Formats: sequence, structure tokens, C-alpha cells
Amino acid sequence: MTQTGTAGGTAVEIRTGVGAGQPAPTPGGPEPELAVRSRGLRKTFRGTVAVDHVDLDVPAGCVLGMLGPNGSGKTTTIRMLLGLVRPTEGEVWLLGQAMPDGAAHALPRVGALVEGPGFHPYLSGPDNLRRVAAAEPLLPTKAINGAVADALERVGLTDARNRRYRAYSLGMKQRLGLAAALLVPRELVILDEPTNGLDPAGTREIRRVIAELHAAGTTVLVSSHLLSEVEATCTHVAVLHKGNVVAQGELAPLLEAGNPTLLVSTPAHTEAVEALRDNRIGVRIVADGLLVDLAGTSAPVVVETLVRAGVPVHEVRRQRADLEELFARLTESTPDTTEFSDSEGTR
Repeated sequence: MTQTGTAGGTAVEIRTGVGAGQPAPTPGGPEPELAVRSRGLRKTFRGTVAVDHVDLDVPAGCVLGMLGPNGSGKTTTIRMLLGLVRPTEGEVWLLGQAMPDGAAHALPRVGALVEGPGFHPYLSGPDNLRRVAAAEPLLPTKAINGAVADALERVGLTDARNRRYRAYSLGMKQRLGLAAALLVPRELVILDEPTNGLDPAGTREIRRVIAELHAAGTTVLVSSHLLSEVEATCTHVAVLHKGNVVAQGELAPLLEAGNPTLLVSTPAHTEAVEALRDNRIGVRIVADGLLVDLAGTSAPVVVETLVRAGVPVHEVRRQRADLEELFARLTESTPDTTEFSDSEGTR
């Protein structure tokens, strides 16, 4: 099924159902402007389908939020993108390299935190990072200490530099894993649930780091089930549901393509409702004023209708669907949507 809307005069298409969000393959390999691309990606475990023919496009320089309920295939997809798991079917390109055969060329330019970090419990944070840094092909030995110090400062762990890893909280462990991913400048950073276990202050720090990476031109792919975080940090989204991509694209147009409405502030609610309904314009009273349905009209027509009726108009604001409404619409056929939340929860 296809739903079509407009945003700022631009047609926006949200494809729903199996195979949705999958643009036609381009002959001759990946397009240069894509940092990540998959075609027909499928993974089965002992007959159970975890990922089912995922076609994913991640434009270079974007921040893409990969969203979906628990069990939707997010982590499995990420592991296949990084060459950690070989697909049952399909192809993956990472920074222009076919995976997993091109891993040696692509992965040094990629930083990743997948399914939580793993470090030596009896070593300190800096000592753990030095061991990771020693294996970085793009990091000269003489630059390791400086890179470790910079990474720790970037994620807010400088004050804990003498503490052993086993004494770290869950949030500190997540931060150290992120620091390992940022030891050298990356073209692509992939983060699987990076705010897991973080308090609000830690979550804000992760949001700041993602913003800095985006400003520097780094492509960031973030897997999450926290809708508020994705809406605050991401420029693009891809929604996975039962192993399929059910929608993908730029975040703002996807939200604008939802049911368009206009919030009108006026002291004359009754007169405004009568004037609009007399002109067959849908409207209802809400806490902040009047919510006008723009499905069959436009904002200028609404304002003109009210002014002609002598209704004082103090303010009008175009409303758009929020992320929660979008995902409820895309996944409402199953109870899995209850696993989306705006707070920390079980993965």
C-alpha cells in the first residue's frame, strides 16, 4: 500500500507493507553518494527469518535512525552491514566496498558500537582504549596516547580514567565503547542503542557527540527504540518491522506526509468552528486552540475563511505528525508497536 502526501509543495511517498522503502536497484554497483547500501538482504537462523530482503540506502553525511520494535531485525542488519554476520542472501556495500570481502578496505574508516562494549575488566578505561588503539591501522603508535585522551574527554570519562572497567556503571561502559569507536576520524559511525543505560545527562552527551559528527560530515547510523532521541538527532529514518523495511527517507518529509493539520489560536472557538464547518473544513477543539484538517484545503483558505466570518485569529501554526504517530501508523497491524517508547526500556 502507498500513501502520498505533500510537504512544502514536494510530493512525499511512504510505502508500507512487505518490500516497502526499497528503491529500485541501480545497475553497476553502489552510488557514490551512499555510505551504506544493501540489496535483498536476508538472514535466517535455523529456519527462522530474522531479516527478510532489506533494501537500505544511507546517504553520505546523514544521521539515520534505524527504528523498530525488539526483534525487528535491527541488530542483525547492522551485524551484516559490518561483515560480522554473513547474509543468507543479498548484498551489502559499505563506503563503496562490497562486504564482507571489502572489510579490510572499509572497516578502518568505520567506528561501531554493537550490542554493548566488551573490555578487560581489570584494566582502566585508558588502558583498554590503548589496546584497541594498537589495532587501529590508521592510528600511528606515537599518536595513541593523545587519541585516547581526546576520546575520553569527548565522552566525558576523563575523571574516571584511573578506575578499572569492572567498576564502571552501565552508562560508563557505553561511553567507553563510544570512545573506542571515535579513536580516529571516521567516515561512518554505527551505534547500536548508544543511550542504553545512560542517565539524562549521559543521553544529552551522546546527542552532542552525534551532532558534532554530523557537523563534521561523518555519516552516522543509530539503532534505537527511543523515538524522542531519534526525532532530536536524526535527519533520516528507516523503520524495520518483522525483518522488513516498511519506510525510509528524510525524517521531516516523512512526518509532513502524515495527516496535515493547522493549529489556530482564537478566543472565538464557537464562531470559528461554525465558520469552518459551514465551508466543509474539518475542525475540532483541542487544549491549545482549534485543530483544522488540511486534507481538503490549505492554510491560506482557512485563515481567509475565518477573517471573512469576523473571527479574530491570533496565531496559526502548521502541525505535523510526531514520530510516535508515524510508527503507530506503519506498524499498527501488530502489537509490536507497544515496544516503542520515549524512555529507557528493554531491547
